[in-house]
Amino acid sequence: MRYTFKEFNFDSDSLVLMKHGEVIAIRHNEAKVLALLLENVDNVLSKEGILSHVWQDKVVSEQAIFQNISSLRSLFGSQAIKTFPKRGYQWQLSTKPQADVLPLIETPVGDLPVANLPIDKASVKSAQTGYWRYVFLLSLLVIIIAFANWPNNTEEESNPPAIRLAYIPMVDQQATTSLTLLDNNTFEYTELTHINSATFLTSAELEYPNLAERYPFVLTGKIRRYQQKVYLDFLLKGPYADWQGQLFANSNEELIQQLQQHLRQSFIYQFLSSPQSPEFKKSSLSLAHQQFPQDRIILGQLINTYIETKEHDKAMALAEKLATQARTQDDWQQLGNALLYQSTILTGKDLYQLSADKLALATKAFENINDLSRQADAWHAQSWLDHKYDDYAAIKTSLLKSAQLAFDAGDKPRELHALTYLSIMAHKHHQEDDKYSYLRQAEAKMKDYQLPIYHFAKVPFHYAIFAPTSLAKEPHLKQVLEFTKLTPNHWVAQSSRKQLVMQYIEQKRLPEAQALVDAIKTDNADNSYLKTLLAKENRQMEEFIAHAQRTFEQAQLAGDHTLSLDVALLLCSTANIDVNYDFYSLYIDENASLNWRRDNEIKLLALNQ
Repeated sequence: MRYTFKEFNFDSDSLVLMKHGEVIAIRHNEAKVLALLLENVDNVLSKEGILSHVWQDKVVSEQAIFQNISSLRSLFGSQAIKTFPKRGYQWQLSTKPQADVLPLIETPVGDLPVANLPIDKASVKSAQTGYWRYVFLLSLLVIIIAFANWPNNTEEESNPPAIRLAYIPMVDQQATTSLTLLDNNTFEYTELTHINSATFLTSAELEYPNLAERYPFVLTGKIRRYQQKVYLDFLLKGPYADWQGQLFANSNEELIQQLQQHLRQSFIYQFLSSPQSPEFKKSSLSLAHQQFPQDRIILGQLINTYIETKEHDKAMALAEKLATQARTQDDWQQLGNALLYQSTILTGKDLYQLSADKLALATKAFENINDLSRQADAWHAQSWLDHKYDDYAAIKTSLLKSAQLAFDAGDKPRELHALTYLSIMAHKHHQEDDKYSYLRQAEAKMKDYQLPIYHFAKVPFHYAIFAPTSLAKEPHLKQVLEFTKLTPNHWVAQSSRKQLVMQYIEQKRLPEAQALVDAIKTDNADNSYLKTLLAKENRQMEEFIAHAQRTFEQAQLAGDHTLSLDVALLLCSTANIDVNYDFYSLYIDENASLNWRRDNEIKLLALNQ
């Protein structure tokens, strides 16, 4: 059956989705979920029914449904699929079903098979004598066409379509060495010459959206030479995520070969092309690691995901595995990375001295290959340990060392991050002169480097942190939003918008809160949460529940556990029969950290949590 809705056409038999006549990439399970929804437009489909139909005998969690429903909403709009509490999902868009009379891609009449052409019944008898002659000629024609096309079909099966990448030339700091990428059977490259790598790396929030429609995958990076070896720090940017890694080789040619060998793995592009929950990331990366056990970049990504989900023991075991592989291959880069991961894990377990020991070893590993940027990372991590020991002098030394190393490496983002972080640490430790001094230094650097205006938004954002009252914070937060008009999804914009909306709600300035919410264009968890808060304040219960459930789904998909807990608590605090109180209460019970419980102690007591 074919279905038409908005500018889309979908064939539920072939699972092909088209937009304006062009095929749109969609995952197999997403297509199966879409087909099921379209075939049951008058029914609310339960989660159990969707799992049974789409995944059949496979054992998967309800998170798989969240993943696919969210991906479909990102394609067709958040209103395309409605969530019914305790019941399931239903398709909402106006849809026209059509019988499968014609294939999805229109074929000229002259190209239709003979069997599909209209037949004049009156002429059938008169054509009896010539029937078998036409059958013979038609059969012969089909055989000739089949033989003519046979080699091409075989070639298409053995040679999948090339991976299309736009790339910004990768050069060293002195612009004396560069990597040239040429098309081959696996990759089709488009060189972007209007922008250089250094500019893109400091303005990706602004530049990538202008490229994304035509070039969804943009590759760039930095290279350097040290002791007869070439080192690459690359970034592959996609619609929903970034993929980063480091490689080294004896020559440019060998380095390019390693890079292409790594980037030919198709799961990377699936990883970048849709939202990925931490659980889904772990699953994908675990499978990739099993398939490519010697790929240390994949192993590093898997470790980082386990750290994000606070599964410290698993992360530590894999970090040790990475360290062992790196030692075997004399890979100082990945050895240093493994030690940094171990330090992060130990810090997360409050084992500060052991963490400091790992940091010292990581720093030595990076010194062996003169990796200044990663040395800067190690000193930055050390500053947090210094903070835990309440040693501001040590914090200052660590972060200034980090900033200097980043400056020497020409790494502007790391340098500015160290200075702004030092400003925050000075504030935490009541160093009034330093907190303003280092913030002004960072601002001066931004001007010297001629960075895009959204970088400057961090300055009023910090002034808002320093301000003692909400009234004093307000003008600074408004200035942040001014500076981020072109990049409204930047984290400082999201945070400032949230603070203002919550302040306006608390002060009953609802028209101002509504104006901020109405200006939102992007459908993400943070923005859905603001809609939730405003609907609750306006006592619009149906909208409140819909936005809250949407927020929970999106936060789960994004791996934002704090926001997931916040909205779950909000739903549990609402007396409404449409809210699955038991589900959200259990989620809080199983996932709330001690810090979150401490911050929400009064609300939890009211719920007898």
